[in-house]
Amino acid sequence: MANIKSQIKRNKTNEKARLRNKAVRSSLKTSIRKFREATAAGDTEGATQLMRQAARQLDKAASKGVIHANAAANKKSAMAQALTKAGS
Repeated sequence: MANIKSQIKRNKTNEKARLRNKAVRSSLKTSIRKFREATAAGDTEGATQLMRQAARQLDKAASKGVIHANAAANKKSAMAQALTKAGS
């Protein structure tokens, strides 16, 4: 346990950030999973909507530093490929 006042404060803010990041990552995984389920079911129209929503969440998470920008780009690219594959 920290004795220094500033470190106690940092521990509190770090914990808040950790929980916020965990929630963002969880919702990201959920939106990506919903997109995958829609493409597997063959619902291209619904999958397009879900992809737009997931891409927006990925961009937000990357801009906030929750995930790396390249990781977001890779996931968006993979979703776009899956969508074109399901559409054809």
